Amino acid sequence: MEIAQTSTGRGTAPKHTLSGRRRWMLNKPLIVMFLPAVIFFVLFKYVPMLGIVIAFKDYNFADGILHSPWVGLGNYEYLFNNPKTLTIIRNTLVLSSLTVFVGFPFPIILAILLNEVRKSWFKKWTQTLLYLPHFLNWVIVGGLVVMVFSLETGIVNHWVSRLTGEAYPFLFKEGSWIAIFVGSGIWKTAGWSAIIYLAALTSIDPSLYEAANLDGANKWQQIRHITLPALQPTIVLMFILNIGNVMDVGFDQVYVLQNSVVIGVAEVISTWNYKVGLGSGQFSHATAMGLFESLIGLTLVLVVNTIARRYDRGLW
Repeated sequence: MEIAQTSTGRGTAPKHTLSGRRRWMLNKPLIVMFLPAVIFFVLFKYVPMLGIVIAFKDYNFADGILHSPWVGLGNYEYLFNNPKTLTIIRNTLVLSSLTVFVGFPFPIILAILLNEVRKSWFKKWTQTLLYLPHFLNWVIVGGLVVMVFSLETGIVNHWVSRLTGEAYPFLFKEGSWIAIFVGSGIWKTAGWSAIIYLAALTSIDPSLYEAANLDGANKWQQIRHITLPALQPTIVLMFILNIGNVMDVGFDQVYVLQNSVVIGVAEVISTWNYKVGLGSGQFSHATAMGLFESLIGLTLVLVVNTIARRYDRGLW
C-alpha cells in the first residue's frame, strides 16, 4: 500500500508540471510578442513614477532627487494658497468635462450612421475623411483653426463681415474660444473613436434586424431596441476610460489654441506645469500639481466603475 501511494503521488506531480510546461511552450510566441509592450510600459510608465517623490521635496539639480531636502506637504500648501491654482483647476475641469460629455456621443452616432450606409464606395470614402484628422498633429489642426476663425483673414469672418459689416473675434472671446476648442477636439477624434463602436456592431446578429423588419419596426426603432442595447457594454467601458481623463485635458490642443486674451479660461494644469516646471524650473510645484491631477483622475475612475458594477457593467 505504501509503495502504491508513493507511486501514485509521484505520478501525479509530474503531470501538473508537464501541463505547465506545455502551456508555457504553447504561449511562448504570444509572450515574446507581448514582451516589447511590457518593456515599454515598465521603462516609460512605471519607472518614471519614482520621480513622484519630487512632489514632497524642494528639488534642485545640484542635490538631485535623492538628496534634495524634504518639505513634506509644503508644495501643496504653496499651490493651494496661490489664487491662480483654483482657477487653473476650474479651467481643467470645465474644458475636460465638456470634451468628455459633449464629445462622447459623437463617435457612437457616427458608428451607427456608418453602419446604416449600404453603398460600400460611399462608406469607404466617408470613413477615410472621418479618420484623416486623427493623423494630423495638433500644430496642423491649430493652424487650420486659426486660418478658419482668424479675425482678419479667417474664412468664417470673411462671410461674417459681409453679412454684419464687422468681423467677430472668435478666438479672443472666452465663450467662442471654448466652443472652438470643444468642436476642434470632436472633429479630430470622433472618426477614429468610432472604430471601436463599429467593431462592436459587427457582433450583432443580422437576423435580429431581419426579424424586427418583418415585425414592422422602422430604422429608429431598430437602432433603439437592437443597436443601442448591443453597444451598451462598449459604451459603459469607453465612458469609464474617458472619465479617467477628466483632469487630463491634454497639452497640445490647449497650448496651440490659447492666447493671452483668453488665458483666464485657457490656462489648464498641463500648460501651467509646462510653464512653471520647464519654463521656470519649479519642478517640485509642477510635480505636486501633476500628482494631484492623477489622484483625482484615479478617484473618478474608481467611483464610476463602482457605480457601473451595480448594473453588472464594471470594467473590473
